[in-house]
Amino acid sequence: MVLSLVIGLGVVTAAPERATVSVATSAQLRKAIAEARPGITIRITPGTYQGSIVAGGLRGQPERPIVLAAADPRHPPVIKGGKDGLYLAGPAYVELHNLVVTGTQNNGINIDDVGTNGTPAHDIILRGLIVRDLGPRGNQHGIKLSGVDRLQIVNCNLERWGSEGSGIAMVGCHQGAILGCLLRHTGRELGYGVQIKGGSSNILVRRCRFEHTGSRAANLGGNTDLPYFRPRPQGYEAKDLIVEDCIFIGSGAPIALVGVDGAVVRHNTFYRPRQWSLRILQETNEPGFVPCRNGVVSDNIIIFRSDEMKEPINIGNATAPETFRLSHNLWFCQDDPSRSRPMLPIPEVDGVYGQDPQLLDPERGNFRPSDDSPWKGLGPRIKPVTDSSKTADRPQN
Repeated sequence: MVLSLVIGLGVVTAAPERATVSVATSAQLRKAIAEARPGITIRITPGTYQGSIVAGGLRGQPERPIVLAAADPRHPPVIKGGKDGLYLAGPAYVELHNLVVTGTQNNGINIDDVGTNGTPAHDIILRGLIVRDLGPRGNQHGIKLSGVDRLQIVNCNLERWGSEGSGIAMVGCHQGAILGCLLRHTGRELGYGVQIKGGSSNILVRRCRFEHTGSRAANLGGNTDLPYFRPRPQGYEAKDLIVEDCIFIGSGAPIALVGVDGAVVRHNTFYRPRQWSLRILQETNEPGFVPCRNGVVSDNIIIFRSDEMKEPINIGNATAPETFRLSHNLWFCQDDPSRSRPMLPIPEVDGVYGQDPQLLDPERGNFRPSDDSPWKGLGPRIKPVTDSSKTADRPQN
C-alpha cells in the first residue's frame, strides 16, 4: 500500500518588513486581535492574560500571516482561565508562537470553520505552545481543531487535559502534521493523546512522545456523528495517516485504528502498554462506510510485561484485518523473555521475538538504544522529544 500523503503545510515566509504591536494587558491584547490585519505580529509581553479570548475572522495572507507571539519566548505569556483559553473562528494564515494556556473550563485552544462545512480554516501554525491543566473532568481538549486544512503543530507541550478529552483533537482536518510534541496525561484509562477523525485525511504524527495518555494514545479514526464530518462523510473516519518515530509510554493501547482507510504505523517504541499494543476497531457502522482496513505496522519496538498486556492485538467486529500488514516488529517481554512471541491474529513477516532491544534506561525515560544494540534500525530513526525540550528534528544518535 502506498499512501498518498501530501502535506501542503502552507509554510509562510514573513515579508521583509512587518508591522508589530506590543501588548501588556488583557484589554490591549483583545483590542490588538480585533484590529489585526495581514502582516501584523502581536508581541505579548510576559504576564497573565484572562482567557475566553475570541478571535473571529483573523485572515492573513500567504506571505503576510497574522502572528500572536511571546515577546520573550523564555518568559512566555500565560492565558489563564475562561471557557476556551483562545478561540479562533474561521482563521486563515494565522500563527501562534510560544504561548501558555492553562486552567480553562473547556478547551485550551479551539480553532474551527465556524460550522460552515465547506470553507475550512486553513494555513495555521501552532509552535512552541504549552497547554496544561484543563477541566479536569470531562471532554476538554488541549488543542481542538474542527474543519482545519494545512496545519502544523510543532514542538508543543500538552499536559493534563479533561479526563475524557484529548491532548490534540482533530475533526475533519486535512493536510496537517504534528511534529515533536510532548503529550503527558494523568494515567487515567479514559481519553486520548491524539485523536484524528470525522473525515480527516493526510495527517502526519512524527517524533512525538506520549506519556500515559489515556485509553488510546493515538486514536486514528473514531466515532463521529454524521453532521460533524468535514466536508461530508466519505465512507471513512480517517484516511492516509502516518505515525512514525514516536515513543509511547503506558496507555491502554498506544495505537487504535478505528474506521480508518489506510494508515502506516512505523519506527515507534511502545513501552509497557497496559492492555494491548494495537487495536483494530469499527465504531461507525453507517451505510457506505468501509471496514477498518489497509494498515501497515512495521519496524516498531514493543516492550511489554506478561502481567500487564492481556493480548497483543485486539480486533473488533466489522473490520478487515486481512488487509493489514505486520512486518519486522520487535517484541520483548520484559519480565519473562521466553514469553515474548505473541499469539498474533494477523501473520507477521520477519518479526523479532525475545531479543532485548538494549535501550539505555527505559524505566527512567531514556529510550535511546545502546551503541552496540543490533536493533538500532528498529524504533525511532530520529530522536523523539524527551520531556519539555523543544528541539528540531534531527537524526537519532
